[in-house]
Amino acid sequence: MLSRLLLCTAPLVLLVSAAVAAPPVDNVSGKRHPNLAAAQRLSTQAYEKIVAAQSANEWDMAGHAQKAKDLLDQVNRELKAAAEAANAHK
Repeated sequence: MLSRLLLCTAPLVLLVSAAVAAPPVDNVSGKRHPNLAAAQRLSTQAYEKIVAAQSANEWDMAGHAQKAKDLLDQVNRELKAAAEAANAHK
């Protein structure tokens, strides 16, 4: 019974972890919001550097690198929200 439950939930766990681990997406228009788009590109670059650091250090950073990645993902979403808010006021 337990093995059957684990077998059924394993794909779901993988799907959720893949969604959480996805890098930020650059989705702010550089033509409409060049500064926000530049900030978004820089946050994506920082995320990629953290991934490289995790690989080089065999993931042993006491969770701090993952927390930084989570915060950069939040930054990315907030930059998109800022662009959308600016669009609403034009």
